[in-house]
Amino acid sequence: MVRFVLEKIRPGKGFAHFFHLSFVAVMPLILFVLVRLEFDAVALAVLLLSKWRMFAVRPRHWLAHVRTNAVDIIVGLSFLAFMVDASSMNTQLLLVLLYELWLLVIKPRSSVAMVSVQALIAQFLGLVALFYRFGDGELALYVVAFWAVAYFSARHFFGSFDEAHPQLLSSIWAFFSASLMWILGHWLLFVGSVAQPAILVTAIGYGFVALYYLDQNDRLSTLVRRQIVLTVFAIVFVMIAFSDWGDKAV
Repeated sequence: MVRFVLEKIRPGKGFAHFFHLSFVAVMPLILFVLVRLEFDAVALAVLLLSKWRMFAVRPRHWLAHVRTNAVDIIVGLSFLAFMVDASSMNTQLLLVLLYELWLLVIKPRSSVAMVSVQALIAQFLGLVALFYRFGDGELALYVVAFWAVAYFSARHFFGSFDEAHPQLLSSIWAFFSASLMWILGHWLLFVGSVAQPAILVTAIGYGFVALYYLDQNDRLSTLVRRQIVLTVFAIVFVMIAFSDWGDKAV
């Protein structure tokens, strides 16, 4: 289903295909120039308008196309947020290169493994960028954003499998992520510049993705399952046990 929708959105050959690739390649540079000129709102508008092809179909297909492109939109918005808050031009140029890597190398891949990687990248970048851009936001904003990022990342992941209940599983994961954010939002801690809830959701999500992926490919042995579970448990334990919880309630 994901591959079918992507083929409908992306031009496959000819001049349209060349123009599409050229525009994709130059997009990070356009955002870089606009951010350097402090036209942040214009950069945001250009990024969103670059997705106009989602609506170049009948309205009944719009929601499906938005869901399919949600991961790419999350990643694009995340890189834009990082560029805006970057402390130097060199950092912004590094972000441009990473965004190019996403657009030209990672995003076009449609194998099950690469779709899984895309979902993990989008979820991590989206959650981290949320705190970069809205560091003093309301708890309700964080909860809703966690739900949205987790849901669309999960739908992207399950879309590459023959899963009978992708919407249900995605909703469960989104509810779990939002609930975790609501709880930890009362003691919002940071590891360096990354918020603790983003690290925990990413670690637990990585464990679930690894278990599901290996199970679907008949490669999930008892030993591997234990290793993944223990690794995730160790990360969660270290984050909880060694965090400074004193006087952090908000």
